[in-house]
Amino acid sequence: MKRLAALIIAIVCMTIFSGCKEAEKSGKPDIKDLSIVETYNSDIATYYKMSDGSWQVNGQSYEYRLEISGRMPKAAVDSTFVYLSNIENITFEQAWKAAGFSSNTADYFSADEAVLVEMQNE
Repeated sequence: MKRLAALIIAIVCMTIFSGCKEAEKSGKPDIKDLSIVETYNSDIATYYKMSDGSWQVNGQSYEYRLEISGRMPKAAVDSTFVYLSNIENITFEQAWKAAGFSSNTADYFSADEAVLVEMQNE
């Protein structure tokens, strides 16, 4: 009985440790291995392009930097919204609403989805 228990514990430990090795081989760089490639300063935030191609602001990482341009309803000029995002595509309507121009909070992005870092009127 003791041998069976010891065998089960050994198998569980091997499974746990082999899982850790697989995570290390996943190809994603460790956060401490990243370095800042470029710094961007705007009126809204300071954000960074990282050595792995990702973007960071306020300690949060994002996969994409999106520049989204268009004209809001009844506006005289075009606007450009720059978002750091984990969403690959954001429409202009989503961008301007989430920038604070909608009174419906359901139109806003969560911090994990996207964050506005720049806004320009042309």
